[in-house]
Amino acid sequence: MTRQSIAEELESAADRIADISRADLQIILRRAALMLRNVSGVPLEPATEDALNSIAAEMKIGRSDLIRIVLREWLETNAYMPVLSVDEDSETDGSA
Repeated sequence: MTRQSIAEELESAADRIADISRADLQIILRRAALMLRNVSGVPLEPATEDALNSIAAEMKIGRSDLIRIVLREWLETNAYMPVLSVDEDSETDGSA
């Protein structure tokens, strides 16, 4: 589950608090607690946050996926991590 889906689930439970069972509420709250416990966020400037969120929405990927991609590409570009490349002289099963 994503943080967004857990947030939506919590909001939905709050809207129908009188109708939700104790067991369902307990499950939702435990999921939320687990998600919060596992969050290791990095504080970013508001302009950076906005840019990341806009680009992630444009690319139709999650914000954390975008951060992973950007970080990996930066590490490869600056030679902190080896670049995985395809040898053009190697044989492949596909046709050219």
